[in-house]
Amino acid sequence: MSRQQLDRLDCRILDMLATNARIPFLEIARECGVSGASIHQRIQKLTSLGVINGFETLISPSALGYDTCAYVGLCLNNPSDMDNVVEKLQAIPEIVECNFTTGRHDILVKVYARNNSHLLDIIHESIGPIGAGRTETLICFRESMHRRQVPICLPDD
Repeated sequence: MSRQQLDRLDCRILDMLATNARIPFLEIARECGVSGASIHQRIQKLTSLGVINGFETLISPSALGYDTCAYVGLCLNNPSDMDNVVEKLQAIPEIVECNFTTGRHDILVKVYARNNSHLLDIIHESIGPIGAGRTETLICFRESMHRRQVPICLPDD
């Protein structure tokens, strides 16, 4: 769905869902001045067009004992092996994000570990053997801005 195909109602719905994914459709309908069926149809349309990719529950890693967050940059021994490496990275449950990058690293992953010792084990025992010739680790002291949505609509929309 191209940018021009989003109307004001679509933008309003997306903004409300981005703020609170659990908001009832009827509450969205009341705020937007349309029927609940209209909201339901719009959300189905936005989902089928790939604008909405799903809804998720955000769980605090530290509440589950994962007190260390780190970004690990991987320089691959063989960059043509990237798909195989990513498949193996997906099997490591502590890795929550994986991105192809330009610059110093081929891949950048976000890892949650119980502590620094656990992080070291993940890097040496799980990440290293799958084709990373070299890694660079940045430990996150504190997350100050959690994942957020891109701007839904420009001010002149």
